[in-house]
Amino acid sequence: MRSKNNIRLTHAPQQVRIIGGMWRGSKLPVMMRTGLRPTASRTRETLFNWLQATITGCHCLDLFAGSGVLGFEAASRGALSADLIEMDRQVVDMLREQVQRLQATQVNIFHQDAFKYITQTDQQYDVVFIDPPFDQVDLTELLKQIHTAGIIKAHANIYIEAATGRLPTELPVDWVWQRQSKAGEVEYGLIST
Repeated sequence: MRSKNNIRLTHAPQQVRIIGGMWRGSKLPVMMRTGLRPTASRTRETLFNWLQATITGCHCLDLFAGSGVLGFEAASRGALSADLIEMDRQVVDMLREQVQRLQATQVNIFHQDAFKYITQTDQQYDVVFIDPPFDQVDLTELLKQIHTAGIIKAHANIYIEAATGRLPTELPVDWVWQRQSKAGEVEYGLIST
């Protein structure tokens, strides 16, 4: 939609639905941002089926939060904490509004660059979600930085979502692909550390 001055107007936010746990059916708004595409419901269902035996009581990190649906979904399904990292100030404000609306005290929102957060935090995580804007992040390098930073616990899981053919083939020592799948133009998988 364009105004009289030929300036593109932002549409009202879309929504994505939490599909399981205590907030099942709750909707999260999705701001119109370049590269922001929430993980599809079917893909999330597969991911959380993979994690169902381990998500309860976990500390989770969502490095490129966007809509926040991965972190909120994890918390909804029993994660002890979910730290969401996001660079866009308006998206951060929207995520904080959702924390208040859902009374999601276990969800923490950080307005920060994901790479800086990795090097600065002293937290350790059981599950890390990596779903950055496609083709804007070198996933192999990001995994190396996560490994070096020591932010994951032993026997952790790392979820990665990427454009088809872009999942990293080179992993840090002792890390292995546990599962991989594809949905349309998206590939995703779970790494065990």
